Amino acid sequence: MSMTSGAAEAIVASGRHLDQKGLAHGTSGNISVRIGDTVLVTPTNSRLGALTEKRLSQVDLDGVRLAGPPPSKEAPLHLKLYRGRPDVTAVVHLHSTYCVAISCLLDLDSDDALPALTAYSLMRLGRVALVPFHPPGSAALADAVGIASFANRAMLLANHGSLVAATSLEAAIADAEELEETAKLTLLLRGLPVRLVPNEQAAALRAGTP
Repeated sequence: MSMTSGAAEAIVASGRHLDQKGLAHGTSGNISVRIGDTVLVTPTNSRLGALTEKRLSQVDLDGVRLAGPPPSKEAPLHLKLYRGRPDVTAVVHLHSTYCVAISCLLDLDSDDALPALTAYSLMRLGRVALVPFHPPGSAALADAVGIASFANRAMLLANHGSLVAATSLEAAIADAEELEETAKLTLLLRGLPVRLVPNEQAAALRAGTP
């Protein structure tokens, strides 16, 4: 099995998993994997739960289509991140319910949008940045994500959804799931007196982010 075919198989399985978890409704969300200078990305207007290996888009790092159908209109987000972060090999962008809900709230800290509720979320995600709103698929959104990605592996896109970047697709899927669960906890506890992880210990946990 070639590296490209193996990555395609992993993307299809990951899309099915996210759909089964209820994190990819309709044709929302997109997944990509970088293999060298080539990127496999889910095609435009596709359901993550109904992907096939032969119907994935293949582009270069500049977005030139090499094979397959047209890529997701959010492909510029993925490519901007890959060009700026050579250590990243997988990106997952979702419109999952709780992340979208949090991204619509006022007065979020743009550098640290989610409270330090659990040790695992701090270790898994580090700080979660809030990227300002720009139209989906726009160069402005891709640029804003590119800037945020230098200091963050997990982001909320204002009034839009979530984006995570990792060194493997498996890690990116786990991060996306953890981000959605942390967003859910944040909303469940909103308005209640909450005991946060102490600042010093939260900083130490974030410093060990995988």
